[in-house]
Amino acid sequence: MTGTPSSERLHIVLVGERNSGKSSLLNAIAGQDAAIVSACPGTTTDVVSKALEIPGIGPCALFDTAGLDDSGELGQMRVKKSVDALRSADIVLLVVDALSGRLPAPVEGAAVFIPVINKIDTLDAEAAERLASAVKEHFGKEPVRISALNGTGIKELMAAVQENIPEDWSAPLLTEGLLNPGELALLVMPQDREAPKGRLILPQQQTIRELLDRGCRVMCCTPEELPAAIDSLNDAPAAIIADSQVLGAVKPLKPEGSRLSSFSMLLAASKGDIDYFKESARKIDSLDASSRVLIAEACTHVPASEDIGRVKIPAMLRARCGAGLQVDVVSGKDFPEDLSGYDLVIHCGACMFNRRYVLSRVEQAKRQGVPMTNYGVTIAYINNLL
Repeated sequence: MTGTPSSERLHIVLVGERNSGKSSLLNAIAGQDAAIVSACPGTTTDVVSKALEIPGIGPCALFDTAGLDDSGELGQMRVKKSVDALRSADIVLLVVDALSGRLPAPVEGAAVFIPVINKIDTLDAEAAERLASAVKEHFGKEPVRISALNGTGIKELMAAVQENIPEDWSAPLLTEGLLNPGELALLVMPQDREAPKGRLILPQQQTIRELLDRGCRVMCCTPEELPAAIDSLNDAPAAIIADSQVLGAVKPLKPEGSRLSSFSMLLAASKGDIDYFKESARKIDSLDASSRVLIAEACTHVPASEDIGRVKIPAMLRARCGAGLQVDVVSGKDFPEDLSGYDLVIHCGACMFNRRYVLSRVEQAKRQGVPMTNYGVTIAYINNLL
């Protein structure tokens, strides 16, 4: 269960005012003290996450956030973190404190939200009904009444979550449409300085596991061993999936009839908007030495000398568009609210992010009229392989 990446879990985000009992609710759902609980407002200063498996729902990631009513300079920074967590939310639990009765504003852009009245055990029956009616009128939905302290209503809340799981919450299969069950996939995976010692990078792991689950046959090799791997086969592989950086070297060796793709391209189609990414890649043709490009990495690794996002793609762009091309790099959850100063955004494959979070960034770029593509699409376009 703990081996399921966060990006493949249902993201449930708890929001509400300070001291409404969000941390207590997370602990009640998790069945353990995963978050610090205190009567002091503002105890949760950063987003707290807990991975777990909920019966009937499956692998989930719970996120406890700072109060949306936090104040002051530091408080606003905490609120910003909470708002960012909402961008990845598949389901939002809007927690209302029964003691205060204050109703937070509805969450903008949330795919699904469930109003939750916490500390219901502090109210008599008549007061509880009045508050429930007010919450329903405010949010347009019947609230779930709970007490995180004694566990009242937790079972009913989980049933409500199960009933409200969005149909599109999980990303489409990486290899959907590329191979059929029983067909052979040949994976070309460089083992350079960026390849983690003793293990494969996440996109490679996910692709192999998915192909096995789908009943496909899998053969793996390095770029150097590709000719020998192809020669050892009686029939051409149905598809060759390669690291984006070696697409140019793989293409001439590809047997007739074998389809060609990259791990990053599969991620672009599964988690992002592949049509927008392909359309946006054409912007590369109009970039020049005065242009500005933003490269966004999902992970926060220490850059290596062969880093694809910080070294290789900028070098490709400058060789094509001019040495003066400005390239900015952000990593992790750092992503500018204002993208208007950029001519193009190039995102990594985002294996560390869930689909909803990636699409929130795509929508942000679209709203601001900024083209956005990803690593794999960019490399394929530059090498005339798209």
